[in-house]
Amino acid sequence: MPDMSNEQLAIRIINACKSFQKDRQALQAIDVCIDKGECVGLLGASGSGKSTLLRSLCGLERLDGVDSEIQLWGQSLQKSGKLSADVRQLRTHIGIIFQQFNLVGRMDVLTNVMTGLLPHIPLHRSLLGWFTPEEKFKALMALHSVGLSEQAVQRASTLSGGQQQRAAIARALVQGARILLADEPVASLDPESTRRVMDLLRQLQREQGMTLVISLHNVNLARQYCDRIIALREGRLVYDGPPLGLDNQRLRELYGTHSDELFMDHPPETPEPLFNPTRQLLAH
Repeated sequence: MPDMSNEQLAIRIINACKSFQKDRQALQAIDVCIDKGECVGLLGASGSGKSTLLRSLCGLERLDGVDSEIQLWGQSLQKSGKLSADVRQLRTHIGIIFQQFNLVGRMDVLTNVMTGLLPHIPLHRSLLGWFTPEEKFKALMALHSVGLSEQAVQRASTLSGGQQQRAAIARALVQGARILLADEPVASLDPESTRRVMDLLRQLQREQGMTLVISLHNVNLARQYCDRIIALREGRLVYDGPPLGLDNQRLRELYGTHSDELFMDHPPETPEPLFNPTRQLLAH
């Protein structure tokens, strides 16, 4: 594992290409570097490639370009469609937050948060769901940091949408994530919950020095919370710079009629694929 304390670059994306069909390229030759501790907003209309790029950063999506590569802290996570032999070790430092929370509704909140420890504990304990008192305390502290310690023994299904997303953030904290990837984390939340979750993500990112890459559908949120915006259109990189440089006129030049979608509070609803993050992360 590389020495993360001395590596300034957290993420390096090299010639990222991905095709799902012969006539549809989800990503087209994207080159991006992200420094350690940056808060980067990934912006684009539906079908722009945001989720595909974000999922490739943790190896849940494999790039298919001959020279495509993802590096984390100077070490290759995937290259030319093949995951690195060290992918599991690298993933222990990557937290992932999804729009649909991915909590197990019948389990209590504390147990859901402790699943963030699965990459760090022996396989037999992960299969039995057995955690030490120290691990439970760590999970409780994470819940306290997101304002949910009083809900620790509640079933996850009883929480509001905003609370469930905060629990998902606590799960990433317990994991010890140094890179936090958030894929449309507030798209299904009301405005007040959106503000609380975005405030929390930004606060934790600053306090813990995490690198935060957050996919957003709303340009106003990206301008308000992010240090830098990376904008995609039809799989191509069309903007990479400070939020103030992406004004309304520039947006309309880049996206045309699709620019209106980026000012919406919530994106158009599209079917979400069934996805079990724990199963998929352990599968590789």
